[in-house]
Amino acid sequence: MGAPPEWESHALARLREAGFRESRARRAVVAALARRECGASAREIRDAVEELGVRIGVASVYRTLELLAELGLVRSIGAPGERSSRFEPAAPDGSHHHHTVCGNCGNVETFEDPELERVLAQLAERLAFAVDDHDVTLRGLCPDCLPRSLAPRDSRSARR
Repeated sequence: MGAPPEWESHALARLREAGFRESRARRAVVAALARRECGASAREIRDAVEELGVRIGVASVYRTLELLAELGLVRSIGAPGERSSRFEPAAPDGSHHHHTVCGNCGNVETFEDPELERVLAQLAERLAFAVDDHDVTLRGLCPDCLPRSLAPRDSRSARR
């Protein structure tokens, strides 16, 4: 479920329309984001940018991400226990997915649920509220961590 194929060209065009210079660093951050399946931290994006042959500091990545967020081109996903957010492209057509975040290992997975979208639309109608955007993040334990959370911590606690 990576960025839609047109996201990279859309993001670069939106930057130009907003009067921002298309620097090599900005192009590289946009290109790195466009290749991601889901959210990435600023450090992961910097590493991906360097794999594209562009040297860039984390501060430049953060500045570019802030700009992209202001323009509605990226979404921020906060994960518990992480010092920083994860970022992912926002689809030009408004389509989106939601996330599960494991509080133990930090794994972030995406999901889509048409029934959830239908319920949210009904809720907005009932509240007479015009929803511009929404983000659902389910926090808990992933399938890999769930069995470990149910297991005894050590052999002594199992005997009590």
